[in-house]
Amino acid sequence: MSTALTHAAAAQQSAENGHISIEPGHKRIRVFFGGQAVADTTRAVYLFEKNLVPVYYIPRTDVNFDVLYPVDATTTCPWKGKARYWDLRVGDRSAPQSVWGYDEPPANSLDLSSYVAFQWNKMDAWYEEDQQVFVHARDPYVRVDVLESSRHVEVYIGDTLVADTVRPRLLFETSLPVRYYIPRIDVRSEFFTKSDTRTSCPYKGNASHLSFTGRGDGEPVKDAAWYYPFTTAEASGIDDHLSFYPDRVRIVVDGKVVEN
Repeated sequence: MSTALTHAAAAQQSAENGHISIEPGHKRIRVFFGGQAVADTTRAVYLFEKNLVPVYYIPRTDVNFDVLYPVDATTTCPWKGKARYWDLRVGDRSAPQSVWGYDEPPANSLDLSSYVAFQWNKMDAWYEEDQQVFVHARDPYVRVDVLESSRHVEVYIGDTLVADTVRPRLLFETSLPVRYYIPRIDVRSEFFTKSDTRTSCPYKGNASHLSFTGRGDGEPVKDAAWYYPFTTAEASGIDDHLSFYPDRVRIVVDGKVVEN
């Protein structure tokens, strides 16, 4: 058994229903809304639920309940029980039904009554220690490795060779395909223009995009490539490198086409 699985078995508390588990977190978690921290804790737990991303559950004693207003709305989860909701209001800002908690767990579940959770995308910002986190809580069992490589990577759009390098950085992320990051100097920048598209990753940061402008024998391709102007510590090494969507271009590594 892997070290990660051994750790999970020892650290997690699982419900009898087999669908959820919690694990203590040790990072300082802060949730910001309306210019203030509405939650600040070093005692959050990860809640894992099958086929869903992890969620931070924060002790109610580490939440500013002065800005929470109970509402009548409820929902029921077969694995966690009946949830009650609060509106979040700070000054003239409000986030309706953005905080929830479970007061009474089902018999075969876990007792979450001392915690609440926040709807991620309704908050202004989330921090682990002093590093901002995007999209959702980071899964402690996801790993990101960036390695220097001497593989020969070519990128074609149609018949046009738009990138060619023997010094890529390869990014390996748990359960995802390898991503090939190419130094900008090895990309034919004359074929690309900046796009307005922005995406975020909890493990790598905020990405910008480039579109292929096309040439006489090819059509333009929107958002053919992406790059991270600033990366997280885990993904350091791909700064000033571009990666391409394999379903929008043709990537050839050491003479073999990478499957989508």
